[in-house]
Amino acid sequence: MRRTTGFIIGKFMPPTLGHVYLCQFAQNYCDDLTIMVESQDGQAIDGFLRLRWMQEMFPRARVVHCHETLPQDPAETPYFWDIWADVVKHYAPEVTDFVFASEAYGVEIAKILGASFVPVDVARQCRPISATMVRENPFAHWDMLPEPVRAHYCKRIVLMGPESSGKTTLANALGQALRTTVAPEYGRTYCEFFGEPDEDGLRLIAHGHAASTAAALRQANRVLIEDTDAAMTQVWADMFGAKRDRVVEAHWTAPDLYVVCNIDVPWEADGQRWFPQQEQRLDFLDRCLKEVKRRGVPHVLVSGSVQTRTKAVLKTMQRLMPRVLPD
Repeated sequence: MRRTTGFIIGKFMPPTLGHVYLCQFAQNYCDDLTIMVESQDGQAIDGFLRLRWMQEMFPRARVVHCHETLPQDPAETPYFWDIWADVVKHYAPEVTDFVFASEAYGVEIAKILGASFVPVDVARQCRPISATMVRENPFAHWDMLPEPVRAHYCKRIVLMGPESSGKTTLANALGQALRTTVAPEYGRTYCEFFGEPDEDGLRLIAHGHAASTAAALRQANRVLIEDTDAAMTQVWADMFGAKRDRVVEAHWTAPDLYVVCNIDVPWEADGQRWFPQQEQRLDFLDRCLKEVKRRGVPHVLVSGSVQTRTKAVLKTMQRLMPRVLPD
């Protein structure tokens, strides 16, 4: 018996759980599914990024990318459906049995391909969401976003500061207050196994930070708390008297906020700390502050108890990213 084929077309800007339901419905309905991602220059989300998202989420499907300048409404030209007929026939399977859609345009696409139209959740009862709603306020519809899309919209808060300045304690407190994920300090993990890092070690630490961030972004709730990053690794290189490294720098991406922890916390030796003198701590703090200022990222210096520091960060978030804060 011949395998049945299906076809879905969409912008997926961005993909929502409504799109996921549509595509999973189609994969359960037919044997082989083609998903066409339609994009044009200048759209709100890059089309190649949307293509990668759909390829990741639907590895069993044939996901194709139509990156052409096309009319978006029949009112634009009397040749609207003639233009789209040529495009659809080019990207769809040679023989298409079913066209799946949640909107009426699916009827016309099915006619073009000589296929049967299969309507799916037209009333949006299963997943009451649209890509437009997400673009307007992704944080209000967080539960309707697939993991790759969450990572795209998620805000990042990075903690910096000298050793023994309360970064990890504050990171955990913020994670609890915001009900979100904390990406741990990879430098500490590295040093626990290998001791004081050399230049190659600093590169591995930066690489570990980047891998940790990429993984944690997919699990975070609107905002990710990061216990240091590649910029902090560069400051560590300065403190150790090592050269700043282009490989380390390549791992840096600008967060939405730096939180610099003051040194009004007693220094505690734990086997992974090297700069106990007050003069060293002041120098370390000064380097951290200069680093975030040089990079032009919003930052806040926090002092006092963990409760006071947490309130200061939340207040800064309310000013810089009010939509992110959970109800």
